[in-house]
Amino acid sequence: MELRVLQYFLAVTREQSISGAAETLHLSQPTLSRQLKELEEELGKQLMIRGNRHITLTEEGMLLRKRAEEIVELVKKTEEEISISDNLIAGISRSERGRRTMCVSSQGRQKNLGKITR
Repeated sequence: MELRVLQYFLAVTREQSISGAAETLHLSQPTLSRQLKELEEELGKQLMIRGNRHITLTEEGMLLRKRAEEIVELVKKTEEEISISDNLIAGISRSERGRRTMCVSSQGRQKNLGKITR
């Protein structure tokens, strides 16, 4: 199961239409339909009932929508946390003589900024 395909599935659930989601995602409708069909085959369950103008989620589709939303949110949060740690991490450490000093770590390199006063 690929994150990209889960995002496609969520777009279809938001638009309630495969053609509407395909337009939003800048994909062809046959490409999106194929991706969704492959997802259903991978899971061994029908996720939606395809009507003439809209889709209706099955119980399994509703469960997948809930889990997919959680997964996408978790990935987003993780990327943000990793990005923050890559940019700049500040912390307080004690030097050998017991003074408090400020150290900044940026991408694995540490620089001592000197004594911290209260």
